[in-house]
Amino acid sequence: MILLKPKPYDYLIVGAGVFGSVCAYELTKRGKKCIVIDKRSVIGGNCYTENVDGIHVHKYGAHIFHTNDKYLWDYVNQFAEFRQYTHNVIGNYKGEMYTLPFNMWTFNQLWGVNEPNEARQILEGQTFLGTPSNLEEQAISMVGKDIYEKLIKGYTEKQWNKPCTELPTSIIKRLPVRFTWDSNYFNDKYTGMPIGGYTQIFEKMLEDVNIILNADYFKDRELYDSLAEKVIYTGPIDRFFDYQHGKLEYRSLDWKTEKLDKDNFQGVPVVNYTDYDTPYTRILEHKWFDPNNQKGTIISYEYPKEYDGTNEPYYPIRDKENTLIYEKYHKMTKDLPDYIFGGRLGSYSYFDMHQVIAQALKTVKELV
Repeated sequence: MILLKPKPYDYLIVGAGVFGSVCAYELTKRGKKCIVIDKRSVIGGNCYTENVDGIHVHKYGAHIFHTNDKYLWDYVNQFAEFRQYTHNVIGNYKGEMYTLPFNMWTFNQLWGVNEPNEARQILEGQTFLGTPSNLEEQAISMVGKDIYEKLIKGYTEKQWNKPCTELPTSIIKRLPVRFTWDSNYFNDKYTGMPIGGYTQIFEKMLEDVNIILNADYFKDRELYDSLAEKVIYTGPIDRFFDYQHGKLEYRSLDWKTEKLDKDNFQGVPVVNYTDYDTPYTRILEHKWFDPNNQKGTIISYEYPKEYDGTNEPYYPIRDKENTLIYEKYHKMTKDLPDYIFGGRLGSYSYFDMHQVIAQALKTVKELV
């Protein structure tokens, strides 16, 4: 009789981002042996924050935790103390400054109106009345032509590198429109930022888990698969299946970060540059996400970029063609019971942080 040596781990988790880290923490808590690998040199995925002279720099873009679910709010608060945070965003259109998201302040800045009914009348005279078939029609149906032309069109087209007439309506439906003087970007009951940055959350989640960084799963896939009974995969789903049905489209980002010898550069965490000619989409001033009387300031210019397979895939382009391709890959996962797919890339979906956490908790509940 041949005795097969058992695999040393119950789960190999590919990716130390939100989905992978929550799965690792919850499975370990339930007595499962987990090992996490990540191709980056840091944990936390795109939520990683780096402490630079007391300023917690959002290295891969701004992340704000917001949810209406008290359970999820309490869940993240076990790993860090959160401060109440109101996300105020400014739109810069060729030097004209507007409050985002669209609210009475925006309408006042555009048209000089002070009353909600005045703003409604102007918008109703500009809106698209048919059934929207693309982003442009959806945006105009929500906020009219003036706001669309100044604050949506240029920003969106340089972000996605496609005309708004070729983009799906779903991209713009997330954007709030209010006839109040409330400039808080999110309507959620719970909105906050971790005091001390996000990285500490992942350090606590993974403190009892074996981690291998700078590890490319696809360079030694057979070896990594041999380590565990099951694999939780959080990378691009098309890459996992070797692009058998074609490559899924993403948009990527590039960053230019500078440290400045001044205490205040723009006065808010985020300024969106909404005209098409400005090459970057926004500037982040990191100290305002977690202010603590830090000296100096650090800013990051965010440049939209094509995803070419060598850079980071940030935003799935979930149009009709890509959705059909994804569905083919998703169908293939049903034949692989020992592989679990999740997270933004594994699900080819744009998720907020609380949604990824919820997906991971649901996955663990189904596994154990």
